[in-house]
Amino acid sequence: MEQPKGCVVPEREKKCIYNKYEDNTCVVICLYVDDMLIFGTSLEVVCETKKFLGSKFDMKDLGEEEVILGIEITRTPNKLKLSQEHYVEKILRKFEHFDCKPGRLSRYTQSPNQDHWTVVRRVLKYLRGTINYGLCFSGFPSVLEGFSDANWISDSDEMKSTSGYVFILGGSVVSWKSTKKTCITRSTMEVEFIALEKASSEVEWLRNLLADVPLWTRPALSLSMRCDSQAAIAKAKSKIFNGKNRHIRLRHNIVRQLLETRVISLEFVRSELNLDDPLTKPLTKKLVEETSRGMRLMPITEVKSGGNPTY
Repeated sequence: MEQPKGCVVPEREKKCIYNKYEDNTCVVICLYVDDMLIFGTSLEVVCETKKFLGSKFDMKDLGEEEVILGIEITRTPNKLKLSQEHYVEKILRKFEHFDCKPGRLSRYTQSPNQDHWTVVRRVLKYLRGTINYGLCFSGFPSVLEGFSDANWISDSDEMKSTSGYVFILGGSVVSWKSTKKTCITRSTMEVEFIALEKASSEVEWLRNLLADVPLWTRPALSLSMRCDSQAAIAKAKSKIFNGKNRHIRLRHNIVRQLLETRVISLEFVRSELNLDDPLTKPLTKKLVEETSRGMRLMPITEVKSGGNPTY
């Protein structure tokens, strides 16, 4: 599609973010299928953009956004909260009974048995107890920070490890993932290193995304990645790789390049302070609550009142 005059699609790739910057004013359009968010440096430039788009396409102006893609937006003078309370309520009402801890359940969606349905009921009960929780953004700090972690074969029935990452921006989580690895690793260091490489790839994507939003502070020269494996950090910083596994060698080269080009920097963090810990292994209730606070995951009532989260 030919872009309107002045609008830019960085690197001419197929993206869902468009921006226009001229005369010290900026407007950004976020598009997903037929849902759209428009924001800018002033209400005037936003209204002008809506008027222009309305003259070209059949559009419905819903005013200030309250819900987008099933995500509710709650505003306070100094904070912004994102939650899915209505969506969770819809699921709970559909199935009528509830109960569980999240975890491996998603791995059995193709062939569930009665035990899995029992776990589903526990999941629903868990969702009911946290239905009003959401992510709270304060806008500070305005730099991207990352955490990576892995759990190496802790179950005798498992042959592959679990790894994940968490990224913080503006005071809360903006990207997170927990996944079962497709390759078999021989040590804790190897699985931690694979997790670090996957997180580093996400860093590049997030930096490119932020570069497309001229209103945001430009990414720092290097992004701080926190890992609780000193062995993995030492291996990443070493110029010599003497391992025999080809897939580990490839990941080592990728992480080394990101370090040398200063896209990322690596820092050690103790496991109890690693925000990615709950996504890779079972934790006590206390540690789950502490990491939730670190991610700024809190009840909606706490955000509306402007107070600190309580659990």
